[in-house]
Amino acid sequence: MFKFIGFIAGFYFFGFFGALLGLLIGSMIDRLRALGPGGMNPLQNAQRQSVFLETMFLSMGKLAQADGRVSQDEIAHVELLMQKLGMTPEHRARAIALFKRGADPAFTLESTYNKFISVCGHTRHLKQVLLVYLIVMATADGHVHPSEEALLADIARRLGFDPATYKQLMDMVLNQAHFAAGPSGTDAALDDAYKALGVTKDNTDQEIKRAYRKLISQYHPDKLIGQGLPEDMIALASEKAREIQLAHDLIQQRRNI
Repeated sequence: MFKFIGFIAGFYFFGFFGALLGLLIGSMIDRLRALGPGGMNPLQNAQRQSVFLETMFLSMGKLAQADGRVSQDEIAHVELLMQKLGMTPEHRARAIALFKRGADPAFTLESTYNKFISVCGHTRHLKQVLLVYLIVMATADGHVHPSEEALLADIARRLGFDPATYKQLMDMVLNQAHFAAGPSGTDAALDDAYKALGVTKDNTDQEIKRAYRKLISQYHPDKLIGQGLPEDMIALASEKAREIQLAHDLIQQRRNI
């Protein structure tokens, strides 16, 4: 928006070269605004990154322990996730320590989420991205234990999501995962695509486009990093964005839009 304002104002007052300068300045302002609250404050951003990492891996440890024991499969899933994210050695070592701490049966999440909300709670997308990452972790083995589901619901409540919103988000994440290997042309795949975007076949083309754009925006790397997502956790957000894109592409093909 500001780049167009800058272009017009620059041209009006200073001609062609003023328009170019206005476009450049406006583009810089648009980019800084896209980073979200705190995007211009590196110290605040570093604090959010630290708290996000801490909350995520403490929660993963708690999820792994939710059914009474931490299995080798669950440990393997966390190791695979860290490899997939390409985490720095420093973040990896800290993540392992946090996971082990969260897996301690005596550990509780109350103070963790109080801290997360106080530091990151006012950002637009971090709360949802955290919950999505935890759902992905819990569903990685294809099965969600009832105790894991209960813990996820409790985490969603602590993050400010009502039960209906949490259920819809869970359904969307599960159906987005069906597109990890690419879409198929079956009717079942089309149903999954609608659910992945949080819409139905009864929604209009415009409503589906708005839902798609909103989801894609939530996983925009610049916005997430600007709001406090550690850079080595962007890979998972990019993967979710790809799944959403594939689901939307399938709907477009079937609707001929």
